[in-house]
Amino acid sequence: MTDVYLEIGKKRVFACALDWPGWCRLGKSEHDALATLDEYADRYAVITKRAKIAFKPGELTVVEKVAGGPATDFGVPEKTISADDRPLSAKDAQRQAKLVRAAWEELDAVAANTPEHLIKGPRGGGRDRDKMLDHVAGSEAGYARRLGVKMKLESYQDSETMAELRDAIAAVLAEASPGGPVVERGWPSRYAARRIAWHVLDHVWEMQDKTPRAA
Repeated sequence: MTDVYLEIGKKRVFACALDWPGWCRLGKSEHDALATLDEYADRYAVITKRAKIAFKPGELTVVEKVAGGPATDFGVPEKTISADDRPLSAKDAQRQAKLVRAAWEELDAVAANTPEHLIKGPRGGGRDRDKMLDHVAGSEAGYARRLGVKMKLESYQDSETMAELRDAIAAVLAEASPGGPVVERGWPSRYAARRIAWHVLDHVWEMQDKTPRAA
């Protein structure tokens, strides 16, 4: 059994696994979001394998529902849940940090085997690989500030700074927490792990799905 929560906007719904950072998918309804989350179990299993953590998801069980906001409808999971206020043990903290690191490793591996130019939408929308990677890098520098980590990173190609930033983020996520925001006006550790891993994997899967197929 996998505990799931739903973030319900006016137009879109996120279904996110509480204890599996990054396993979070979007749908037009609660049913659609849960169905899509279930469909992505095999793709998420690649991450748990990298992290060397057993993954047997079983039935998805909704344990909490929260009202979303404008970001939810835009396509970003923006809400924390009651579980984020509970204490986080050192063991669980280290586990979530391993899963986030595995998501980063998967991003690097997929990026290395993805062509620069990706399939665009019907109106030409969407980023190519390098712009997508720079977007992820810049976003993570912003996310890090929500954990008290201040470091500038504008390009994925700045591998040395990116490695330092990832290490700093992972160090915070691996620490036990009493629950609630890690720093003033920041994010709870559990939510940060989910949000960071979701963003990374959302673009990993986008790169995979938009890679042109050989004729």
